[in-house]
Amino acid sequence: MITVFSIPKPFVDEIGPIQRNAVRSWAALDPDVQVILVGDEDGTAEAARELGVEHLPEVLQSEQGTPRLDDAFARVEGSARHQLRCFVNCDIVLLDDFLPAVRQAASFAPTFLMVGQSRNLVLSGDFDPAQGDALRIRALHEGRSRGATAIDYFVFTAGLFDPVPPFVVGRARFDNWLVWRARQRGVVIDASAAVVAVHEQHDYAHVEGGLDEAHFGVEAERNLELAGGKDRLFTIYDASHRLSADGRVRRHLGAVGRTRENARKIAWKLASR
Repeated sequence: MITVFSIPKPFVDEIGPIQRNAVRSWAALDPDVQVILVGDEDGTAEAARELGVEHLPEVLQSEQGTPRLDDAFARVEGSARHQLRCFVNCDIVLLDDFLPAVRQAASFAPTFLMVGQSRNLVLSGDFDPAQGDALRIRALHEGRSRGATAIDYFVFTAGLFDPVPPFVVGRARFDNWLVWRARQRGVVIDASAAVVAVHEQHDYAHVEGGLDEAHFGVEAERNLELAGGKDRLFTIYDASHRLSADGRVRRHLGAVGRTRENARKIAWKLASR
């Protein structure tokens, strides 16, 4: 069906249980879902064994020791059992509305990227897949949307982005490039209305310099250079299609005219300077 992969942060402090919850949710989606954790951050190999998923070590890193996206994608390419891939941040809980959305997107277009907004929520204790419906309801009522610029999962057909620049993960701008690249080669489907993706709220203590460093630091600026500039910083607003809650894919007319999306992008880019 699909290969789900992620590049976790170290499994320490509050981020450890958060990441285990995320991986646990992916593994519970379906027996045919392949889950791969990529990299050598502390606790990754142990978490993979504990949760019964695959582990690919030794991903290349930047000079600052940050994992590189291009190498992670290449390593997964050699191990994936499925033509559909999902790169997802390791703090995102996916529920049983996810795979039906993937199937709808795959039946709509042979080459596509599916993205969607996620909702901030604090989980207490271990995620229990049997309580997925209750978590969805809670996320819809209590969770706060992270908006169209925070892109936490990418469902795509194999080879869609090749070649991937040597971005580093956990820093801004590479996710926006992925949406831009997909718009050049296929359709981009916004699944926000069909998928409730839960982002487990956390701080940025794992990044030296915190949130500012992740968004505006040296490596984030390098990602911007690799992306080719701000004209290639697309967001979920730039999706060409939308997947509705009833499972139908429709043309996103706003993306055709681009006026509204361009205005939002300009405002966001100016604010990010």
